[in-house]
Amino acid sequence: MLDVPWLLHSPWPWLPVTMAAYALALWIYRRSGALSLLIPVLTAASFVVALLALFRIPYTVYASGTSVLGFLLGPATVALAIPLYEQLGRLRQIWFPLTVALLVGCVTAILSAVAIGWSFGASLEMLMSLAAKSATMPIAIPVSERVGGVPALAALAVAVTGVAGAILARPSLLDVLAIRDPAARGFSIGVTAHAIGMARELEHHPHAGAFAALGMGLNGIATALLVPVVVSVLPLAGLR
Repeated sequence: MLDVPWLLHSPWPWLPVTMAAYALALWIYRRSGALSLLIPVLTAASFVVALLALFRIPYTVYASGTSVLGFLLGPATVALAIPLYEQLGRLRQIWFPLTVALLVGCVTAILSAVAIGWSFGASLEMLMSLAAKSATMPIAIPVSERVGGVPALAALAVAVTGVAGAILARPSLLDVLAIRDPAARGFSIGVTAHAIGMARELEHHPHAGAFAALGMGLNGIATALLVPVVVSVLPLAGLR
């Protein structure tokens, strides 16, 4: 194990390292022909985590050095309203099926996560950490914490869900399922794979990316409202 003391107490190198890791991951992804298993967010994160572990860098140091990325997340999210505004006419036409899809998708995501965890003997604390896994992280973490979950586990569940959704919902699978409408494709990915899936949809079609942003936002709101309700009616008394 390498020991580099100055890195342990210096957050400044980690922003350029993170940006370089993502640039390298993006180059590999494009050179591979957009191979799903090599999506940049997965490969870049793996590289950065490996460096942190190798040099024994505390996460607090890394978070301090890359805090500007978290700040930029806000403007980037707001900017997603631009492509969605361009689809306002289409949105008015299909608002009812989108609402039904949102409710079904949100409830299914919550119940399936809790049911699968319960079947494997997960503790109540872990089940509550998994319940909001399909919401975007800024919403999933406080929701999970509110119902008794662990924020760190909730963040991990959200990240794994996003990466898995982006990989599994690649265009070929959606084609097999005969889901060809960009609005339907994008909205379904946004509901299930939040920001990571949305970023992937933006690569394929601007309309799909716009509806993925809509799905991500609405599912975050629906998850915040429905998780406490679902948790209150689940037969979890034996685990408390």
